[in-house]
Amino acid sequence: MARGRTGDVQAVTDGTDPNTAAFVSAYVSGAMAVWREQRNRGEGAVERGGLGSDPRYWFNPATISRNSLVPGSIAVVMTVVGALLTSLVVAREWERGTMEALLSTPITRVELLLTKIIPYFGLGMVSMAICLIISTLVLGVPFRGSLVLLFLATALFLGTALGLGLLLSTAIRSQFNAAQAALNAAFLPVMMLSGFVYEIGSMPRPVQVIASILPGRYFVTILQTLFQSDYAGRLYWLNAMALALIAAIFLTLTAIKTKRTLD
Repeated sequence: MARGRTGDVQAVTDGTDPNTAAFVSAYVSGAMAVWREQRNRGEGAVERGGLGSDPRYWFNPATISRNSLVPGSIAVVMTVVGALLTSLVVAREWERGTMEALLSTPITRVELLLTKIIPYFGLGMVSMAICLIISTLVLGVPFRGSLVLLFLATALFLGTALGLGLLLSTAIRSQFNAAQAALNAAFLPVMMLSGFVYEIGSMPRPVQVIASILPGRYFVTILQTLFQSDYAGRLYWLNAMALALIAAIFLTLTAIKTKRTLD
């Protein structure tokens, strides 16, 4: 700048806290304007070199909101298919009185759970394919990641959702109460605490701790990463391992809770 040439200065702000990011950006722009005014005043208002700001946005350069919101909404659809629907299947057997007949057969506990999991697992995978087609072809959201990694993550998330839904259905044995429990335990958290609507980094610390044990926040991160980036890397696999762990916990608890007796 002193030699009459241009130079670059970078200021990187974290968009997870939008208020602070906006304040920092405004402060940097203001400091640049004040520096240019003082410099021109001292040199008789003779401009030597240029000074300006060129904001650039990472991960969503076009700043199109649907590129971030649509992948998050897919997680909501998967939650409805996985947790909300499966919360009714075992409870429906108890309410209709068909569980007694089912338990009188030589079917094992694992086979009983598989008959409830496999249909909704297939429905969930088909739902993901439909959501992907609608997102890319109808809504125009770019998908830059790997389809293999996408369906792998979907399978892991369906494991958590199906496990939670079956656990609630097995424990409560009432369709209405199981649906209400699934709504509060799965649907609302994925809406409010997954980073889909509200950024987790801007939440209070206790709420962030609660969000860290919810499978939806990991699935939303995976979806947004695969839609916006062609490189998954460490971010993908860390979230995928978290989903696998939560799925194993829910399915194990469901298997323990499922008994071959009527009590």
